[in-house]
Amino acid sequence: MIEILLVDDESYVTESLAKTIPWQEIGVTSVYQASSAQEALQILEEQSVDIMVTDIRMPEMDGLTLIATVAERWPHIRSMLLTGHSDFEYAKKAIQLQAFDYILKPVNDDEFVQSVTNAIESLKDEWSQSDKYNQLMYNRKSDFAVLRANLMHDLLLGRKLSHKTVDDKLKQYELPFKIGEAAVLILVQLSDSFNGLDHHSISLMEYAVGNIAEEVFAGEFHTWNCKAPHNCVAVLAALDEDYIRRIELSNDFEKRRRDSLEERVRLFRNNVSNYLKGEISVLLTEWFEFPDEIPAAYRAGLSAMLPNQADAAGGIIFLEDRHVSGDTSVKSIDLLYKPPTLIHLLESNQWDTAEHKINEVFADLEQRRYTREHLYGVLLSITNAFMYMSHKQGKYMAELDPSGYNPLFDQSLLHSPGRVREWSVAILGKLEAELSVSALNTKSFIIRQVHEIVSTDLGQETSVKMIADRVFLHPVYLSKIYKAETGESLGDYIIRMRMEKAHYLLKNSNKKIYEITSELGYQNPQYFSKMFKKYYGVTPGEFRDQ
Repeated sequence: MIEILLVDDESYVTESLAKTIPWQEIGVTSVYQASSAQEALQILEEQSVDIMVTDIRMPEMDGLTLIATVAERWPHIRSMLLTGHSDFEYAKKAIQLQAFDYILKPVNDDEFVQSVTNAIESLKDEWSQSDKYNQLMYNRKSDFAVLRANLMHDLLLGRKLSHKTVDDKLKQYELPFKIGEAAVLILVQLSDSFNGLDHHSISLMEYAVGNIAEEVFAGEFHTWNCKAPHNCVAVLAALDEDYIRRIELSNDFEKRRRDSLEERVRLFRNNVSNYLKGEISVLLTEWFEFPDEIPAAYRAGLSAMLPNQADAAGGIIFLEDRHVSGDTSVKSIDLLYKPPTLIHLLESNQWDTAEHKINEVFADLEQRRYTREHLYGVLLSITNAFMYMSHKQGKYMAELDPSGYNPLFDQSLLHSPGRVREWSVAILGKLEAELSVSALNTKSFIIRQVHEIVSTDLGQETSVKMIADRVFLHPVYLSKIYKAETGESLGDYIIRMRMEKAHYLLKNSNKKIYEITSELGYQNPQYFSKMFKKYYGVTPGEFRDQ
């Protein structure tokens, strides 16, 4: 799927090449023509061109300047020069600009085909080397925030990772935590004052809360925050080594640590209230050893926070201050975390074994004395595994549970273990059906991302390269994927969307044609008019006058 651009101010040259060269036989699928360097740049903005053949002597901008511009903006494009015998001095400059080849006029078709074929082979060699790298970079993502959040989720949810694996990831993601150090988990929940916001705005607020926490705790603590799996923000905090050295020999180490933590938490709440105009509730677990004890701390925090959300709204809870009487341990919850864990069974598609584990948990629970909080803990643990797996596959729980049940807010299931078991087994079946029948296709996901970007932004910056940067792929690799998946080149799709939007604006708005031209990212009104006429048979002015 090679696309080539021919540039010459003498249009008969490009037309002759376009008609006489057997493009399909040498692997070229699209041939574009431009009569000036400016028109060539416009085409390059819209199409995923692989090879450019340009004349040297052209008015306004010559071919050498065009090649230099293209090399700077689209370094993957192979550029070739056309020139007469008398222009040999230009060859030196062409070599300096790393032009792929230098073709003399009049063009010999056989020599021209050989030169283009060589350029195509060069491109294919480059693509074969970059394909695996691009796929790896896409899978890895390239966003530390995402990678850090994924690691935090794994730790919170009890996924078994060796100390070496955790230590390697901490160093790789530049997280200042050490194996075995004392840490505290701070769970933050937005109050009712944020209820009027949509999902996107809530996500921004949670992101801002994490940033505020990082700033407030800096100095005496190092932190790591992310959106936790259960509708709250998790902030992991540990004392900085310098601060530890200052207070570790004091007789009141634990008191000074507690006072410092409480002071920072209160400042944290005040800053959120002042900057975000809303209140938060904050729960602090007891100190634990990182990372081995973080899942237990997280579960303890959720059990204390969620059932008492209304009482704790806008306040601060220190778990070390709470004295719970009686036997609070429940073997049923421990069964969920006994290897193989429910998450492991779901990841490895062991659906029958996963159902057996769920039934075993509830059978044990029904034989024991349990509280509403214990049952809620079991429900959260199972839901947590379902959410982890569905989110990992790019789906929301709502897609698996059309009834709309939300275990974080709707406690209607908590009347008996039987009802929770029935719901859990039903969702397990839905999850198996969804993931078994239609596992998320990475390429289809990329196409959806491209369509979302183009649908929300058709301005001057919208180009194949811009979109490729947004989805973390090489422009050539993205173009190949898009053409293979849709049958249409990405450049053609962008133009089609621009023309459809132009059609709509001309018909349904009072905007002037030059305003529409600029809004759609076209700098040259004549070129916009040419493209519009190509699609609809009339110029924009003629269309509006109809």
